[in-house]
Amino acid sequence: MINAQAHPQKPAASAPEIKRIGRFTVIRELGRGAIGVVYLVHDPIIDRQIAIKTFNPKLTQLERKKHEEQLINEARAAGRLSHPHIVTIFDANTEGGMTFIAMEYLQGRELSRLLARQHPFELNDIAAIIWKVADALDYAHRNGVVHRDIKPANIFMVGENQPKVVDFGIARSPNRVADQFAQTNDAPYTLFHNNILGTPTYMSPEQACGEPADLRSDIYALGAVMYEMLAGRKPFQSQDTEKLLQMIALKTPPAPHELNPEVPEALSQIVMKAMQKRPEKRYQHAHEMANDIKRYLVKGKRPQPPKPEQKNKEKASGSGRRWLFLVAGLLAAAGTAAILLPRLLN
Repeated sequence: MINAQAHPQKPAASAPEIKRIGRFTVIRELGRGAIGVVYLVHDPIIDRQIAIKTFNPKLTQLERKKHEEQLINEARAAGRLSHPHIVTIFDANTEGGMTFIAMEYLQGRELSRLLARQHPFELNDIAAIIWKVADALDYAHRNGVVHRDIKPANIFMVGENQPKVVDFGIARSPNRVADQFAQTNDAPYTLFHNNILGTPTYMSPEQACGEPADLRSDIYALGAVMYEMLAGRKPFQSQDTEKLLQMIALKTPPAPHELNPEVPEALSQIVMKAMQKRPEKRYQHAHEMANDIKRYLVKGKRPQPPKPEQKNKEKASGSGRRWLFLVAGLLAAAGTAAILLPRLLN
C-alpha cells in the first residue's frame, strides 16, 4: 500500500522476519505500527508487486484475535469499492494462522506527512485534492460504505497530487463483521474511549458525543482536513482529549480566510458549510461538496473581468481609435473630391 519513503525514520529491515505470506513472496517491509505491518510482496501468479497488510508479529494470539475483525472489516468495506481515488483491495485470506489483505502498492506518502513538513500546496491544488476525495467518498456512500475515520493520515498522495483514500478498518458497510455479532453498529470494538470511533481531531461533533455517525460525519471530517490545508492549522487543538472533544462539539473555529488572507472566501465558505455542528446544516451528500469545489475551480480558470481602471483605459483607447478612423475617412474623401472636381468642371 505504501512505499518505504513514507517511514524514513524506520528503515526497512534488509532481511524481513517473514519470507512468505500465503503464495506471496515478501520483498521488504514498507511500514510498521503497533498493530499492523505492511509488506511489499511479489504475486507469482499475476507476476506483479502488491502490498500485504497483516498483523505485527510481536502481537500475542489474544491481541491478534482482538484486531482481526478490524482487518477483515477493512477488506470487506474497501473490497466492494472500485474508484480511482480509493485504494484497491485484491484479496483477503487467512493462511497458516496469518490473516492478511492484499492491496495495490502505492508509491508516495501520507498527506499528514506532507502537512507536517509544511508542503507548499497551491490553493487550486488543495481544492482539486479535496474535490477528488469528496468524489471518492460520494462513491463509497452510494455503495453503502461510511469511512468514519477520514484524516490526513488516511489520504495517501501518489503522483502529481493524486489522493487515495485508505484504511477502512472502522468503516460501516453492509457486510461489516462487527454488525453480525453486536446490538450496535460500532460494537464489539472501538478505537477511542471505548465508545467513540474515529480520530479525535477530525471527528464530527456527533462522533465526539458518542452518537451514531453517518455519511455526513465523513463530510465533516473532510471539511476539517480542508481547513487544515487552507489555514495551516487544525480547526481545534488541545493536549487534553476531553477538552478537545468539548471544543469539537460546542465551538466554531474561525473561518480559514480569517487566518490566512490568501484563502478565497468561496473556499472558506465550502469548509465552514462542511463543518457545521448540526449534520442537517452540512452538505447532505459528498457530491454536493464536490460540485461546489468544482464550480470554484472552473470559475478560477475563466478569464478574470477587467478592473474598472482597465475598462476606462480600454474605453478611452477605443474612442481614440474611432476618432482616428473618422478623421482618416474624411481626409480620404477630401482627397478624392480634390482629384475628381477639376475633371468634372472641364
